[in-house]
Amino acid sequence: MGRQATLKVTAKGQITLKRDVLAHLGVHPGDKITVDLCSQGGVVMKAAPSGTIESFFGSLPDKGRPVSIEDMSKAIADGWAGKIR
Repeated sequence: MGRQATLKVTAKGQITLKRDVLAHLGVHPGDKITVDLCSQGGVVMKAAPSGTIESFFGSLPDKGRPVSIEDMSKAIADGWAGKIR
């Protein structure tokens, strides 16, 4: 197995994740973490997906003019015909 970290449980039942654990998970302040409870007493901890699909819209740079459905259909047909590489 990989590296291991030891965490201390407080009187309130809380733990603090160390910086290297947070960095490994790729989480930052305000992010969420999911914990899957395993049948043999262990857990699997992962960074929770952030945002919604709606928050993704508009995040990519604009690459030029809008393309019509007809233009897309032609590009797809040309691609299948081997005319575009």
